Amino acid sequence: MRIDAYNQIQQIYGTKKLSKAEEKKTTGTSFQDQLQLSATAQDASTVKKAITAAPDVRQNLVNSLKERIDNGTYEVDVEDFAGKLLEKYNGLF
Repeated sequence: MRIDAYNQIQQIYGTKKLSKAEEKKTTGTSFQDQLQLSATAQDASTVKKAITAAPDVRQNLVNSLKERIDNGTYEVDVEDFAGKLLEKYNGLF
């Protein structure tokens, strides 16, 4: 093991001890961290909380559709479906 290599590493990382005068300088002042959010950031935070609290599935709509499908009363407008399908397809290119 090379002792001089250890000394070089110690110099790189600056692991020297502070003198008492330097310690007093760093401990004598007090700083406080502050966080200030803009109105936009506060609004975004409120929206994010609301989205997190909202359920992923609107169960009342799902139950209604399931009931209509089971009863045989659910009907799909073929022309409307084809139009929306073409809009999606055209939007891809």
